[in-house]
Amino acid sequence: MEYTYQYSWILPFLLLPVPMLIGMGLLLFPAATKNLRRIWAFPSIFLLSLVMILSIYLSIHQINRSSIYQYVWAWTINNDFSLEFGHLIDPLTSIMLILITTVGIMVLFYSDNYMSHDQGYLRFFAYMSFFNTSMLGLVTSSNLIQIYIFWELVGMCSYLLIGFWFTRPIAATACQKAFVTNRVGDFGLLLGILGLYWITGSFEFRDLVEILNNLIYNNEVHFLVLTLCAFLLFAGAVAKSAQFPLHVWLPDAMEGPTPISALIHAATMVAAGIFLVARLLPLFLIIPYIMNFISLIGIITVLLGATLALAQKDIKRGLAYSTMSQLGYMMLALGMGSYRAALFHLITHAYSKALLFLGSGSVIHSMEAIVGYSPDKSQNMVLMGGLKKYVPLTKIAFLVGTLSLCGVPPLACFWSKDEILNDSWLYSPSFAIIACCTVGFTAFYMFRIYLLTFEGHLNVNFQNYSGQKSSSFYSISLWGKEVLKKKNFWLLTMNNNERTSFFWNKTYYEIDSNGKNMIRPFITIPHFGPQKTFSYPHESDDTMLFSMFVLGLFTLLIGVVGIPFNQEGAALDILSKLLNPSINLLHPNSNDSFDWYEFVTNASFSVSIAFLGIFIASVLYKPLYSSLKDWNLLNLFVKRGPNRILWDKIIYVIYDWSYNRGYIDAFYTISLIQGIRGLAELTHFFDRRIIDGIINGFGITGFFFGEGIKYVGVGRISSYLLLYFVFVLIFVLIFYFFKP
Repeated sequence: MEYTYQYSWILPFLLLPVPMLIGMGLLLFPAATKNLRRIWAFPSIFLLSLVMILSIYLSIHQINRSSIYQYVWAWTINNDFSLEFGHLIDPLTSIMLILITTVGIMVLFYSDNYMSHDQGYLRFFAYMSFFNTSMLGLVTSSNLIQIYIFWELVGMCSYLLIGFWFTRPIAATACQKAFVTNRVGDFGLLLGILGLYWITGSFEFRDLVEILNNLIYNNEVHFLVLTLCAFLLFAGAVAKSAQFPLHVWLPDAMEGPTPISALIHAATMVAAGIFLVARLLPLFLIIPYIMNFISLIGIITVLLGATLALAQKDIKRGLAYSTMSQLGYMMLALGMGSYRAALFHLITHAYSKALLFLGSGSVIHSMEAIVGYSPDKSQNMVLMGGLKKYVPLTKIAFLVGTLSLCGVPPLACFWSKDEILNDSWLYSPSFAIIACCTVGFTAFYMFRIYLLTFEGHLNVNFQNYSGQKSSSFYSISLWGKEVLKKKNFWLLTMNNNERTSFFWNKTYYEIDSNGKNMIRPFITIPHFGPQKTFSYPHESDDTMLFSMFVLGLFTLLIGVVGIPFNQEGAALDILSKLLNPSINLLHPNSNDSFDWYEFVTNASFSVSIAFLGIFIASVLYKPLYSSLKDWNLLNLFVKRGPNRILWDKIIYVIYDWSYNRGYIDAFYTISLIQGIRGLAELTHFFDRRIIDGIINGFGITGFFFGEGIKYVGVGRISSYLLLYFVFVLIFVLIFYFFKP
């Protein structure tokens, strides 16, 4: 086993041959490489599967022996400075290795079919393999400087994958926004690393805490400087894990292909910030105020992400804000010192959210069969509805992921989220109240996404789609004409330029003949067999469904790793074994008895809030019973004019806040972008008009002076005498009028 640990540094680099061989093939044999492009999925999946098997083997050894292994070697030695590189295998590393590899395999398997029609197929798999290498290198790093190297490589891969379709201006802009926003956090991370080295003289995790404890005990370090360094380290995690206020890049990152959203921006890369805080948690514990600051940022992100997801029309953007909110739960747990709960939720959320993103990709695939390749149409939930008839397996998978994220037992996220909620009551009742309210928001917007996509009344009716030729959909049509009706509808849609009525709306748009005839065949290219052409919403290929099926099983069963089974009450779950001993301030002793009565009581409260959110979403977006078809929650106030107007105003405010992203992007645009642009224009004006003006003024003055002199110096004595008498006259006049 020692031999296996010693050579486990090879794990991150097993995937490197794929991007290297693809690059060499495109350079040396471009035609053959492109013709055989589909075979490159096999080595990508095979090598990542090999890494997964080795990671599971290491994790089993961790569970059985609770050992920590670190192997380092000197990279640079200069006098007193020594830079060591190596790898660290501990419970946190084991969890991240399994998470990255299992989700990564399913996403690569899914991507083989999803990206089969794309010209950038080879480039996609090269980027993905290099990203997995960078992420595996990050989680196995043994010191801060090594983490920073792989941290930047992960950011570079994210930039390339978000801007994968770089010919689309919106994708190019999104990857630039993600790059710039993450540079803010990464610059803080670099300063924090350098500051910590200046204080301690070490980059190694094993040495930092011990050195800092000695310095604090001997009063040899200023707490303000130490707190500043910790804050800068945390800034890197804030940007990478999309925490407030550096969260603005994550929704725009959805411009990349959907498998990228599933792997990078739901399960792995955004978890890098959580991993960094978990890795540095022993250091943060000895620094005053930083833990409170981490929990504060976490609870703000929890609530902000949930409220911003309430009114999104883009299915992937709604899931992105959901990711932001769930990452806030993990950061809150780490700030409270609930190390186990944070990692538990990291695991359960990764599988659930990957399932949801792959399900959304299947839906987008089906919508492209109708509207053609157009993200504005194929990802717009307003144009969906009734898809359960045509994609029943995708609907089941998406529903499982939705219920899990809502916290419905016995699915995965219920166990982890409920543990965070229970710990929040011990830490701060005010934080607990906000976290519990967010559970209701989560259930509401997730079921809103589900209902609008699969069962909602917003139903685009094309030929070969619904079979009801005379029906229409109540939203902003991209092709149709405005029609007025007397019937009232609950509507939560908004045009790109103007807002429609939300209550008792009298306006809808009817699809005209041009829209009904807009049917484009969607071609899939399976590995074997004939080419298939579809002209209606259809279920995805078997390879895509297989990935969703496996992730669905994980979503159903992964909560088992954190459930205490012993009837005597001892917490003998797998996760506690793996993390024992671990950092857990709220539950420092993992062998304490587990109170099932308290657990059921608290769980009943959180589940009730979740079901309340589901009920409200069901009432507003899909009637629960046929007798309630024309009834919605706010009809109670129809005959009460003032109440109706008040509710209208409240909903307008909430909707505008959510749809416009809390006006945070607009604030950054005005304060930062326009402010910097104005400063640049002012600097440009000063440089051109003042600095250049002075220099040019001296030049022009010299020019005119020379021009005047050349007419004087002509070699004539009479001209010199005239000039002489003129200057004498001037001096005489000056002396006469200004004499003392």
